[in-house]
Amino acid sequence: QVQLVESGGGLVQAGGSLRLSCATSGRTPSLFAMGWFRQAPGKEREFVAALSGSGRNTNYADSVKGRFTISRDNAKNTTYLQMNSLKPEDTAVYYCAARLSSFSSINSADYGSWGQGTQVTVSS
Repeated sequence: QVQLVESGGGLVQAGGSLRLSCATSGRTPSLFAMGWFRQAPGKEREFVAALSGSGRNTNYADSVKGRFTISRDNAKNTTYLQMNSLKPEDTAVYYCAARLSSFSSINSADYGSWGQGTQVTVSS
């Protein structure tokens, strides 16, 4: 079992930046894939970014490519999502997720552990 706790959300103006953190604890494999997903009001949860267990492979949704960066610090058991040039359409609850596999996935069903979510609000 892997426990995940997100932090770093908040209110920011369009064009601004935020960095989300996802701290992991519990039975944490040394190498597993991490993902970030988001859900806006009235919409389905959607993929944002993913990172393979090795850290060498990343995937991004087209809507965030070039603006968001996923990374991890294994020493701190923490995964990050750096979000730059934020837009009002980025407003959502952001969730981190862990997959007990070294291979990343853009499919939320492939992730077995989820955090509670952190709210990101971008004002225009």
